Amino acid sequence: MRKIVVIGAKGQLGSEFQQLEKNYPSFKFYFYDVAEMDIVNRQLVERGIEELKPDYLINCAAYTAVDIAETEKELAFAINSDAVKNLALSCSKHNVHFIHISTDYVFDGEATEPYQENSDLNPTNVYGQSKLKGEEEALNGDKDVIIIRTAWVYSAYGNNFVKTMLRLMSNRPEISVVADQFGSPTYAYDLAKAIMDIITSGKWVPGIYHFTNEGVISWFEFAEQIKNIRKLSSTINAITTAEYPTPAKRPKYSVLDKTKIQKTYSLELRNWRESLKECLARIPNG
Repeated sequence: MRKIVVIGAKGQLGSEFQQLEKNYPSFKFYFYDVAEMDIVNRQLVERGIEELKPDYLINCAAYTAVDIAETEKELAFAINSDAVKNLALSCSKHNVHFIHISTDYVFDGEATEPYQENSDLNPTNVYGQSKLKGEEEALNGDKDVIIIRTAWVYSAYGNNFVKTMLRLMSNRPEISVVADQFGSPTYAYDLAKAIMDIITSGKWVPGIYHFTNEGVISWFEFAEQIKNIRKLSSTINAITTAEYPTPAKRPKYSVLDKTKIQKTYSLELRNWRESLKECLARIPNG
């Protein structure tokens, strides 16, 4: 039986893998969070991988507090870069297929058409810089790594935009949401399923790929759709990025071109509306 290690088991993506596990009886899954394996510790990573000898390792762990990263730079780089180096080196040494998750924040958000895998990299905040360094460490440490960049991730688990909007719209008669930042939401379940499609495809093509759901919207439009599906009465005001200043600069345009992953692994991507409805059906009312 082939073994899959999922790092970051308690996060959004890791939690979705735990839901998917039952659909793949020919695989034995091992779910690790920081308590089970501190990936910043090189010796612990090496020992864990050497003892378990997994066939695949999926790194869902990341420091994702974008604004706080501006003042916690050392911690962000430790988790998003140093730890990735540890995983990459051990996976390469023990012939483990390594899949690492990255982000649209490696780009500056100034584009007007979808970013391709080889588009210019220019992160504008510490989080993006740490994730880009993590990509470099992954590629340097393991020539067979697959890196998947994604964006606007949400799920029924953890903290995310969808759950924040549900909470705010349930408690306030009026909220404001940024309307001049554009991207494509990603349902974490769909990303987890795509990764399993890669693993079960029978082929392994190393490199960088992009994955999100289909469709381009603003955060305001995303919030409006959440409101409509749940039939909430809160008024949503569209505001500009300038009207909602944050410590970390956000990309204005985060749309990723998914052609490569679609062609290489014959993936069919769902529209964000369909996936959002499915996710909301899994989140209790109230």
